[in-house]
Amino acid sequence: VKKIWIAILFVVVSLSAGAQKQKVNFLTTFDDKLIHFGFTIGLNTLDFNVVNYNPIGENPDFVFSPTDRWPTEQTIIRSDVATIIPGFTVGIVSSLRLTNDLNLRFLPGLSFGERQLTYNVPVYDINNYEATQYYSVKSTFLDFPLLIKYKARRINNDRPYVIFGGAYRQDISRTAKEDLVKLKSGGFYAEIGGGWDHYFPFFRFSVEAKFSYGLNNQLGDLPAPVQRQYYAQSIKDLRSKIFTFSFHFE
Repeated sequence: VKKIWIAILFVVVSLSAGAQKQKVNFLTTFDDKLIHFGFTIGLNTLDFNVVNYNPIGENPDFVFSPTDRWPTEQTIIRSDVATIIPGFTVGIVSSLRLTNDLNLRFLPGLSFGERQLTYNVPVYDINNYEATQYYSVKSTFLDFPLLIKYKARRINNDRPYVIFGGAYRQDISRTAKEDLVKLKSGGFYAEIGGGWDHYFPFFRFSVEAKFSYGLNNQLGDLPAPVQRQYYAQSIKDLRSKIFTFSFHFE
């Protein structure tokens, strides 16, 4: 029994000593730097906020074709993004210290993604051999986000934060005149998100989630007459929505 009590006392003393041991904080002067750099990789999902003419005759540019006899002015053609497809993002981190808690961040990068506009009618595209239910829109964006990062108080080697700001994106994908639904090449976005910084001995690692909402109607000109134009004419407003889950190394 005596040996048991000695063993228990030894465990209690060891736990007490461990609890009182101060944790080692890494990179304690990292946030005092005026400027620092890094890189980022991440996953994204692209989406559209679609507003349709209901019916298509509400579009003042729609003209009924007596030859095809469909669609008529009363036909309802609706489209939306039904399936979310993961994409990929890479970029460079540039951070400028404004105050103890605020940083100005510029993160130019490149994003790859795809959106599928699903219609309630069969989709006839001259680039496909048979009809489908969706039209695929693939994009390659040059990203230019400019964000404010507000950091909470550091807790040992961790520090949560929120971000907000804006971005400009240029789609450099090559689009042909006969694309069924054509998009404008550039647009502005409002961005908001949050993340968590963790300080390692030689670098800071951050996990971040960010939502971007397009401020411009991205619907472009009508396709060439070789395509059926009513798929694009049924859309009144088309705005991009992007969710990005990033890993920063600084």
